[in-house]
Amino acid sequence: MGGASGPLWGTAFRRAGRALGDADEFDGQDLLAALRAALEGVVELGAAQPEDKTMVDALGPAIDALASSLDAGESLDGALAAASAAAEEGARATVPLQARKGRASYLGERSIGHQDPGATSAALVMSALQRAVSLDGPETRRGHQDAGPDAPRSTLL
Repeated sequence: MGGASGPLWGTAFRRAGRALGDADEFDGQDLLAALRAALEGVVELGAAQPEDKTMVDALGPAIDALASSLDAGESLDGALAAASAAAEEGARATVPLQARKGRASYLGERSIGHQDPGATSAALVMSALQRAVSLDGPETRRGHQDAGPDAPRSTLL
């Protein structure tokens, strides 16, 4: 991975994993806590804030959308769809910004007009998470073609 992405994503995933612990299952609130821990780790390591043109610009809005949707009684799948859309919007919002952190900050004004790669990767991760939850739901588990009915799966409730 180029730039600071490797250490930042490593920190994010380690913090999220620690927040989830060893539980076989977790719900939307558990996932929200894990994503908040991931973002906290990214901010702590990278010292980035919103509008610094980093992955924080996509992760922050995604987490806010997830929390709002869950608080409104939305299903986890629906809440993650909202989070994914918010992450994509956050990534697109980095285009007019000048990078203030990370490798892109070395470009100065030349970073304006380009979508931040870290924010883009965060949007991709949120989209993948939403798809994984959607595919792992009980209604699709029975018809899943990649594994038999007894195949081990992580369960998101």
